[in-house]
Amino acid sequence: MRIITSDQFKVNYYYLMKRVVLLLWCLPFFCGAQKYHLPKGEKYQKIRFELVNNLMIIPIEVNGTELSFIFDSGVSKPILFNLSNQDSIQLKNVTEISLRGLGTGEPVKALSSKGNTFKIGDGWNNRQMLYVILDKELNFSPNLGIPVHGIIGYDLFRDFIVDIDYASRVIRFYDPELYSYKKRKNSETLPLAVRSKKSYIEGTVTYEDRDHVPVRLLLDTGSSDAIWLLEDEAKGLEIPDKHYEDFLGRGLSGEVYGKRTKINNIQIGHFVLNDAKAAFPHLGAFDLVSNLDDRNGSLGGELLKRFNIVFDYPNGKITLKKNRYFNTPFQYNMSGLDLQHNGLRYIAEKITNGQGVLLEKEKSFGDVQILFENTTRLSLVPEIIVSGIRAGSPADEAGLQEGDVILAVNGRSIYKYKLQEVMKMLNEKEGKRIQVLIERYNTSLKFSFVLKDIFK
Repeated sequence: MRIITSDQFKVNYYYLMKRVVLLLWCLPFFCGAQKYHLPKGEKYQKIRFELVNNLMIIPIEVNGTELSFIFDSGVSKPILFNLSNQDSIQLKNVTEISLRGLGTGEPVKALSSKGNTFKIGDGWNNRQMLYVILDKELNFSPNLGIPVHGIIGYDLFRDFIVDIDYASRVIRFYDPELYSYKKRKNSETLPLAVRSKKSYIEGTVTYEDRDHVPVRLLLDTGSSDAIWLLEDEAKGLEIPDKHYEDFLGRGLSGEVYGKRTKINNIQIGHFVLNDAKAAFPHLGAFDLVSNLDDRNGSLGGELLKRFNIVFDYPNGKITLKKNRYFNTPFQYNMSGLDLQHNGLRYIAEKITNGQGVLLEKEKSFGDVQILFENTTRLSLVPEIIVSGIRAGSPADEAGLQEGDVILAVNGRSIYKYKLQEVMKMLNEKEGKRIQVLIERYNTSLKFSFVLKDIFK
């Protein structure tokens, strides 16, 4: 999306990120009073979202252009990125700034823009501030498999009571003055602390010989991971003996690595989640984060999606109700492969019947098909490549390499599937044999390996 500012400053595209644990802590930045409104007399706006890699993707109109945003409770102001030159979006009152966040790199350059109009359903804010990331390397879309243009969080949580139904993939933004609490079976309402535009909840974790260690956790719907814990020997938070080094994601200021592990359980209120997936990020990744607010870690989408949640920032409360995902086993990358989209490729298939037509699916990375009757069908489809391999993993030992193009998994051509479905094929269950057909330097190669539980 081509951006044209009111000062005629033009910004061309930005492409973001290597993998998808989405963790952005930005500098607080104020620009006067701004607030979201609902049409007079309406109690709420209902918005449907896509759930991709444990992240909520919602549609928002920015200055008349519809964009897709990750709904991220860990971010203060909206951030735009991944903009192409197909359309134009007018931004107002632009200045250049730097943003700091997670990672071991330097602050990133960005634009700050004031006075923008954001619409979510029939709700609106005519004085929304936003940032635009200028780093071409920051791009969530290849890792999620769908176009994503930005992230948004605190301003919506501040102005509404936010009811998230992960099971039905619906969010309701309620006017706080018109919202009335109802008794919800098997639910619990707990205190919610809101500081520095972020929300926190209390809980306990149990692992190895540590029993019910109290923790204060950031609620981060913009992280696709389950639980992060910050190593602190004085508080009883030490790295378990059973762990492995893993790439946890990329923050605003660079890559984040840490120790991947499993804990016996985590308890929030009366809810207990057993055999929970956890990670201890290297503490150097937080060097540029100005205020950790005494947090001991964070809860991300893989854990939060197990509840339907009512966030009530205005009154400092949160209501949790377990849903159909509650007892779903936590997902581990047993193959050791990370994948991402890498542009488009043509494939040719023999057909017996057909019409000479051109088909295109909207909001995808390609899927253009040209059919020639009784001959061959040429399709332009997304190309999926290996973006990373964990050292010592089954895929690494089998000989797969970063940059390999994935063609098929267990005999199934992967162009027919979404990126997250392909990842699921590669990590279905312990002991399963996986056969992968890849292309490397214009040569097709086949590899085979067995998935294994690294903690056994």
